[in-house]
Amino acid sequence: MFAPAFTSLAMKLPVKYTLKHVFTALFLAFSIGLFAEEHTEHSAAETHGHSEQKFDAGKMIMEHILDAHDWHLWGEHHSAVSIPLPVILYTDKGLDVFMSSAFHHGEATVIGKYSYRLKDNKIVVVNQTGETDEAASAKVLDFSITKNVAALFISIILLLTIFLPVAKRYKENANRAPSGIQSLLEPIILFIKDNVAIPNIGEKKYEKYMPFLLTVFFFILINNLMGLVPFFPGGANLTGNISVTFTLAAIVLIIVIVTSNKHYWQHILAMPGVPKPVLFILTPIEILGFIIRPFVLMMRLFANITAGHIVILSFISLIFIFGAMSAGAGYGISIFSMSLVVFMSLLELLVAFLQAYVFTLLSAIYFGSAIEEGHHEGEHH
Repeated sequence: MFAPAFTSLAMKLPVKYTLKHVFTALFLAFSIGLFAEEHTEHSAAETHGHSEQKFDAGKMIMEHILDAHDWHLWGEHHSAVSIPLPVILYTDKGLDVFMSSAFHHGEATVIGKYSYRLKDNKIVVVNQTGETDEAASAKVLDFSITKNVAALFISIILLLTIFLPVAKRYKENANRAPSGIQSLLEPIILFIKDNVAIPNIGEKKYEKYMPFLLTVFFFILINNLMGLVPFFPGGANLTGNISVTFTLAAIVLIIVIVTSNKHYWQHILAMPGVPKPVLFILTPIEILGFIIRPFVLMMRLFANITAGHIVILSFISLIFIFGAMSAGAGYGISIFSMSLVVFMSLLELLVAFLQAYVFTLLSAIYFGSAIEEGHHEGEHH
């Protein structure tokens, strides 16, 4: 819906953008330092408290990339500070609604229609002895506002806050040069239009797909960037959640099915000019390829974003693993690890843009193939 409004591109990259890159690098180094300091203090507290609990790198990494029922801010265990989120449970006995703070970081049991406990960031029903009741847990549907759901709402608010005023300005001042945030967004939107939509869909039919292409691009981009910010409202691994990427891929599949033409389905179900015996082999392959396309979209985004978070957290974990051996080893490896973490974080900035672009590009290619007309039809027309 924004494409008709952007009529020209008259923008040069000033020096201030170079300064922004430098500031971003310093910001990442500072944020990572805070993260490392937090876990170091926690390890020291365990040592002074004569705790035998060892640093578990796998557990730490999974806690940071998986969903949660609260938004962790800082601290660990009893000293942890987090934002509680609403817990909404629908059971066969009725509705239970309370805040996640009632679990006290998983140490308390909440009494409602059932007795609930937080186990590995999942809400389960427990019996009188405190053991998990699998049969009762299966009857409980969890509609809670988790960390990823809250991040989803935040990204939607950001998208509306950014684009509604911009669209209004272009509608009211269509012939004026862009200014402010319009100058930042116009090159990106024109790039999606001229280099993604038109070449792959066609100049006559691309406009009806532009709203989705722009929405999915900026949705993925904003959430990728927010996932790199280590503090609230960032830090959620939304685009690294396979349920989110599955939903985006499913929407692409639905659009392809709804807008595709007869020529597209003819080539999938019964390709013209192919002997009928060969169709028994070729048609299942084409149908499988039709199903695999959105699956590839889903896995590509999920795997790349999640892998980036895991690599960064793995480098940070090296500090505590070597630090458990000796203080000198910990300090020695920290220089190497932090250098790699800063490098990977800057690389993830590039990946954030790249994955948003790739998802949008492949979606446009799928749309274009779904509405492409046959060669004979085009020549006759």
